[in-house]
Amino acid sequence: MSNNNYVAIMAGGIGSRFWPISRTDYPKQFLDILNTGRTLIQATFDRFAKLVPVENIYVVTFEHYKLLVALQLPELPEQNIVCEPSRKNTAPCVAYIAYKLQQLDPEANLICAPADHLIADDEVFLGICKDALGFASHMKALVTLGIKPTHPNTGYGYIQHEPLSVSHNVFKVKTFTEKPDRELAKTFISSGDFLWNAGIFVWKVRSIIKAFENHLPEIAEVFEAGKSSFNTPGEKAAIEEIYPQCVNISIDYGVMEKADNVYVIPSSFGWSDLGTWASTYDNLEKDYFGNAVTGQNVVVFDSGNNMVHADDKKLLVLQGLEDFIIVDTEDVLLICKKDKEQEIKDYVAEIKRNKGDKYL
Repeated sequence: MSNNNYVAIMAGGIGSRFWPISRTDYPKQFLDILNTGRTLIQATFDRFAKLVPVENIYVVTFEHYKLLVALQLPELPEQNIVCEPSRKNTAPCVAYIAYKLQQLDPEANLICAPADHLIADDEVFLGICKDALGFASHMKALVTLGIKPTHPNTGYGYIQHEPLSVSHNVFKVKTFTEKPDRELAKTFISSGDFLWNAGIFVWKVRSIIKAFENHLPEIAEVFEAGKSSFNTPGEKAAIEEIYPQCVNISIDYGVMEKADNVYVIPSSFGWSDLGTWASTYDNLEKDYFGNAVTGQNVVVFDSGNNMVHADDKKLLVLQGLEDFIIVDTEDVLLICKKDKEQEIKDYVAEIKRNKGDKYL
């Protein structure tokens, strides 16, 4: 593979739907949620290190997490930890790494991927990444990976594509749809031309900068003005000036939904965004009664289909619960119906209002 290929791992989120184990100062990308022996960001790094040289991998993260990234990824050169001074969603994050790389390598091709996704089949995934890099570099295209849906999930965004491919397994995108309700999701699945939006993007740096100039000119303008400081001792000061001027917007809303050169590769590589406790439940082994348990000190009686996460220091005895999420940490116990898990974010907001930041 070409040395013009780079990877940006986006690792700045706080994972509030994974509260109470995901906390503001130690969010889910730095946790080993599935008990594999590697945290989510480590697994993502390991995967991409098979595709590009380690010095071509960057992690874009919130500045408070710089030390965590350095501790968990000691192989990563320190200058490849790119720190955002504030959280402004994915568009400024992508712009930052794109303009930074443009200064280093004007011919750069870039994969942008979240730090906290689960991918079961690395080989298939990396093969699709190579196809996407090839297509994006030759066609000036913005490419996204779409996951062939297995059920009408209401927690994911959807991508609709044209029926005929433009190249081997590459399709022009028709529409993006944010998280639909169950009936709409069922319609999408039965139509056959909708995919889950995995939030993994592939493009030439030149192409994505052009897209910013066309669709988010106010972001392009501020990065363009400060880019000569990138990769110099003045970068931190420049970025601290740039970020407050950036609108808080996702790359999907800001660019992908507006651009006319967006393509998708339908994919199956055992993907989950591990965005919620239910998605963790789906990816863990279950006992005979459908309970997924992480923690050595949990004893279960007359209970089924529960997601249980507990600290080994404490004995947790469970009786008579069906379809619950039970998460026990040192200072918080969460007991929540599985079908209410999308509301955990709301509970966290309420706790912040009533209890401050102590438990967040």
